[in-house]
Amino acid sequence: MGLIALIIFLVMAAVLGVMIALDIRKAKKNNVKYHFKQCVIGYLMMAPAVALAFIFVLLPILFSLGYAFTDYHMYYPNDINVVGFDNFGTLFKEIGMKGELYHAILNTLLFVVCVVPLQIGLALVLALFTNRKKRGVKIFKICFFAPVVISLTVTSFLWLQILSPTESGLLNSFLGMFGIAPVDFLAQPGTAMLWIVLLSAWQGCGYQMLIFSSGLTNIRDDLYEAASLDGAGWWQKFTKITLPGLRSTLLYITITVFVGACRVMIQPMLMTGYQLHTVTLSYYMYQLGYGSHLIGLSSAVALLMTIVIGTITLLQRKLLREK
Repeated sequence: MGLIALIIFLVMAAVLGVMIALDIRKAKKNNVKYHFKQCVIGYLMMAPAVALAFIFVLLPILFSLGYAFTDYHMYYPNDINVVGFDNFGTLFKEIGMKGELYHAILNTLLFVVCVVPLQIGLALVLALFTNRKKRGVKIFKICFFAPVVISLTVTSFLWLQILSPTESGLLNSFLGMFGIAPVDFLAQPGTAMLWIVLLSAWQGCGYQMLIFSSGLTNIRDDLYEAASLDGAGWWQKFTKITLPGLRSTLLYITITVFVGACRVMIQPMLMTGYQLHTVTLSYYMYQLGYGSHLIGLSSAVALLMTIVIGTITLLQRKLLREK
C-alpha cells in the first residue's frame, strides 16, 4: 500500500511539473515576463493544502476505487485477490432478492425525493421573509441559522427526546393532553423516515437560506418597482423576477442539497439504529465496511453511488441549461 501511495504521489508530482512547464512556455509564447520566484512561492503556499488533499481525499478515493474490484477483508489485509465484477454481481443479486440493499435504495430515494424540495422550499421562504427591510429581521435570520451550527449528533439526540415513545416525550406529552396514548414514532415503518426528513430539512435549511439571501441582494430593486407600476402582483414578481434572478443560485443549492441527501447516515444511525425501514445507502455501506469488515463490497457500493450521483447531477445541470 505504501508503494502504491508513493507511485501515485510521484505521478502527481510529474503532472504538477508538466503544468509548471506549460505555464512557463505559455508565458514565453505570449511575451509575458515569467516571475519564477513568485511562482515558486505560490506553489509552496499551495503545498500544505495539496498534501492534505492528496492524503485525505485523493488517496482514499483511488484506493476505494481499486478495492471495489477485490475481495479485501479488513481482518486479512495481506490476502487480497482481484475478483473483477463479482462484488457488483453480489450487490445486484441482493437487490433482486429485495435484501438490505434493496431497502437502503428505497429509503434513500424516499429521503431524497422528500427532503430536497422541502429543504429548498423552506430555505427560499425564510430567505424571502428575512430579506424584507423591517426592524428585527436580523434576529429571525440568526434564529433560523442557529440549527446549522449545531452538530447533527446533538440535533439527533435532541429530536430523540422530542419523539421519545414514553409519556415524558415532548410530543407524546402534548398528545396526552388530548387523551392520545404514547406513540413510538421512530419504530413505525411508515413514519420513521418522514421524521428524519423533517429533522434534516429543519437542520439544514438555514444554510441554504443565507445563500438565497445573497442571491436576492443581486436582484435590482428597480425591477420590482417597474413591475409594481405595471400592476404586477406578488406572484408575478416572484415567478418573473425573483426565480429567474435566482437561477444560478438555485442550481447550486439543488445540487449540493441533492448530494448531501444521498449521503444521509448520521440521522438514521443515531435515531433508529440499523433498521430496514430507515437504513440508507451510506449507512449500508458503512455497515458492510465497519460492521461486516467487507471492504471490497463496501467500496463497490461507494463506486455505484458515485456513478449514480454524478450522473444525476450532470442531468440536473443539463435540464436547467446551466453552463
